[in-house]
Amino acid sequence: MGLRAKFVFLMVVYAAGFLTAVYCLAPAPEQTPGQSGQRTLAFGALKSDEFARSVNSGMHKAIDFGKEAATQAALKIREKIQEAQAKSDG
Repeated sequence: MGLRAKFVFLMVVYAAGFLTAVYCLAPAPEQTPGQSGQRTLAFGALKSDEFARSVNSGMHKAIDFGKEAATQAALKIREKIQEAQAKSDG
């Protein structure tokens, strides 16, 4: 995958995440007299502590994955630098 394709993919993922956050944080619509008094299941799930714990757990997993990926990338970069230095010396 080329650099341009990676950049476009990253922008699509970033935009999807941003739009999801906006959707989740938007206020619920005001209730009109003709509507029932029940709220939707999705809105109730957003207010629950279980949902908050689930999101927190997911965020920690993502952070741990990012740290591991950064460590692996640093090791690969060091390896490539050492290879390049060995080629230039010899």
